[in-house]
Amino acid sequence: MRTGRKYTGSRYHKARKKKKYELAGQARIVKLGKEKRKKLRMRGGKIKTVLLSTDVCNLVDKKTKKAERVKIKNVLETPSNRFLARQNILMKSAIIETEKGKARITNRPSQEGSVQAVLVDEENN
Repeated sequence: MRTGRKYTGSRYHKARKKKKYELAGQARIVKLGKEKRKKLRMRGGKIKTVLLSTDVCNLVDKKTKKAERVKIKNVLETPSNRFLARQNILMKSAIIETEKGKARITNRPSQEGSVQAVLVDEENN
């Protein structure tokens, strides 16, 4: 039987519409480019700073336990969707090329307003 229909063929009707807080927000895509941020008002008056595009990340080297701010050259691969890497979209677990070498993004840039990454061991990949 067609989806959204009863066995008789009549349609199911929603009991109510979605409330404002139940609606999905606009998808924010963080691209590689000149740094651009946006401030959003959240529930309760909280202000969230979101990232729209950036070309730098906070890179942590696990061996030396040092963090520094480095430039992002390119997005190499994105495990969730290979087409996102082609469009240079930054998201969690994406492998990026930096000045120091390959790195993996460990945070959600569209939610937090910055890009955090750790160096990837070359011999393990």
